[in-house]
Amino acid sequence: HRHAMAADKHNPEKSPPKSGARRAACKDRRPDWADGLRALYDSVVDEPLPDSFKDLLNRLDDPSANGSS
Repeated sequence: HRHAMAADKHNPEKSPPKSGARRAACKDRRPDWADGLRALYDSVVDEPLPDSFKDLLNRLDDPSANGSS
C-alpha cells in the first residue's frame, strides 16, 4: 500500500485537483439556495426605515440633544 501511495504522488492523472482549481469550479456554480438568500437580503434592504429609527437618527443629529447645552 505504501508503495502505491508514493506512486500516485508522481502520477498527475491520479492526483487531486489543486485547492485553487477546486475553488474556481465552486465559484462558477452557485448552490440552489443562493438565489433565494439573495432575494431575501434584497427584500430586507428595500424595506423602509421604521419611524422609531428615523426619530433616533434625528435626535443623534440634533446638536442640542447631545448634552452640550
